[in-house]
Amino acid sequence: MHHGSIERHVDRQTYRKVVGRFATGVAIVTTRIGGVDHAMTVNSFTSVSLDPLLVLFCAEKVARFHDAVLETGVWGVSVLPDSMRDASQFFAHRGRPLNGQLTRWPHHRGESGVALFDAALATVECDTHAVHPGGDHSIIVGAVTALGAPAEGAPLIYHEGEYKRL
Repeated sequence: MHHGSIERHVDRQTYRKVVGRFATGVAIVTTRIGGVDHAMTVNSFTSVSLDPLLVLFCAEKVARFHDAVLETGVWGVSVLPDSMRDASQFFAHRGRPLNGQLTRWPHHRGESGVALFDAALATVECDTHAVHPGGDHSIIVGAVTALGAPAEGAPLIYHEGEYKRL
């Protein structure tokens, strides 16, 4: 029996529905290039390794953020509380103006100079450690350079294509 060449058809809509059953937190990843902040909502943030300390997120190749973060090699993650659903939706929207996009939400500069949200449940700053191909996304692995826990609260949860409360 030859397993390697069997063509399997998995429908994209079914795929989205099935993987959407995995509940995730929501985070905004930020970087800064040429004095301009770039930000993108992700639910693909995860811890990778304790030795060394590594985390990852996935960036869609067509997103403006993708090229910016690859160029800078420095990025921050703000894990969102459920009170920041509006920010999550805003930074998930394509093609918005870059200038002043962070002004609606209180934020501060991390040690690396990237923007981190004051209301975040957790913040992680990273230097890019590795970039792996992942289909229409890049898997960006970061070496952790700084950590924070600016605020308390319930996490923003994404499940079955909707925001949920824990």
